[in-house]
Amino acid sequence: MSEQGNQEKGLFLEQIQIGPMANYVYLLADRESREAMIVDPAWDVPALLAELDKHEFKLTGVLVTHYHPDHIGGDFMGHHIDGLIELLEHRPVKTYINKLEAADVARMSGMAASDYAAVDGETTLQLGKIPIRLLHTPGHTPGSQCFLVDGNLVAGDTLFIGSCGRVDLPGSNPTDLYYSLTQKLKKLPDDTVLYPGHNYAALTTSTIGQEKKTNPFLRFESLEDYLTMMGYPG
Repeated sequence: MSEQGNQEKGLFLEQIQIGPMANYVYLLADRESREAMIVDPAWDVPALLAELDKHEFKLTGVLVTHYHPDHIGGDFMGHHIDGLIELLEHRPVKTYINKLEAADVARMSGMAASDYAAVDGETTLQLGKIPIRLLHTPGHTPGSQCFLVDGNLVAGDTLFIGSCGRVDLPGSNPTDLYYSLTQKLKKLPDDTVLYPGHNYAALTTSTIGQEKKTNPFLRFESLEDYLTMMGYPG
């Protein structure tokens, strides 16, 4: 587990690697109000609850990047992954899911309609005094979303360090991912710190500026070239 953040502005950001698929779960908090949100809680809910309690944070919400079971819990390849429903049994808070996937997440995790809020790409939430901007970045899944908070981008499986999310899974769309990468994430300030959804690289974080220089999936100048690289020639 590693903590990042800006003490002066009050953001606490902890990156927690968890589970056999090298997932990253993120703990975001306002140091002043002690309010916290967790991004993609799955695999080991007791450990996440213990982390909240260790810092004396009050959980006020959950953020979901996309509906895959390794990020939200549920049944996966014959096994059950602890996740959202187990967390909400202990800390009943609102879960924020993109509207294109809200029903799927609820069905897969066993949440009631009152447990979640369906949001869009124009939503900004407040974590104490800290705004969290929700960016709809479809492609890996239809409702994939990233979270922009105090110059940090929690990117889920949309953008990895040196790579990007898969587009060969049900619901994936390579054209949508191209536009999410090039028209949304690539246009963020260069000093935006990238926090990916999995530990797939030698580094645990990067920046948008660095990814623009070294990540091949941010360097394509045409959709056609990108689709060819991804195995979808026109």
